[in-house]
Amino acid sequence: MNFIKKCIDVLLSFIAIIISSPFFLLIAIAVKLDSKGPVLFRQNRLTKNGKVFTMYKFRTMIENAEQLGTGLFNYANDFRVTKVGKFLRKSSLDELPQLLNILKGDMSIVGPRPPVSYELGNYEELCDEYKKRFTVLPGITGLAQISGRNELSWDEKIKYDNQYIDLFKKIGILIDFKIIILTVVNVFKMKDIYEVKENDIETISVKEITKETAKAVIAKARSSRD
Repeated sequence: MNFIKKCIDVLLSFIAIIISSPFFLLIAIAVKLDSKGPVLFRQNRLTKNGKVFTMYKFRTMIENAEQLGTGLFNYANDFRVTKVGKFLRKSSLDELPQLLNILKGDMSIVGPRPPVSYELGNYEELCDEYKKRFTVLPGITGLAQISGRNELSWDEKIKYDNQYIDLFKKIGILIDFKIIILTVVNVFKMKDIYEVKENDIETISVKEITKETAKAVIAKARSSRD
């Protein structure tokens, strides 16, 4: 079944790249004209078995955005997001370059989203529940993304990610097709694209949000081992 999934990933990604190549060019030009910086945003993420890889996205924020504001987290009207970036995020077109990650073997179309390399702390120290999601390749979309996306806490994301792994073992590639269809529906609805609510930004400082949230996530990811 994994071989079939891999073949479908490569075939669909190759076709999608060919079909969307004009969009790649137009988006690249728009990003370059809109703000200073590279067209592609490269970031170290974790793939299967905790291996680090470089994930690609169209840049939607100003340069060095991770060192400003809420760091890894984004919110409505985030000052770091560029004009073109707002459209790309709402339409999810910023994810298109990840088709290249699929062809490289770092990702799949469907699977748990890959976290930033340091987001969960040391991979070797993760509890079994959190580690389970790394037994498969990460995806551009997944069960967590169609169930709430950035509205979900890490605990909720882990629950859906592990549920996807169990469902894939039971019904195979059918669950992937269902998730892909529901992802397309959600993209048109432009749902759940922000990780931090704008109301939260008004009540507590951005540094506090970043620091406390990051600490809580890492602590939870290791909780079963301590």
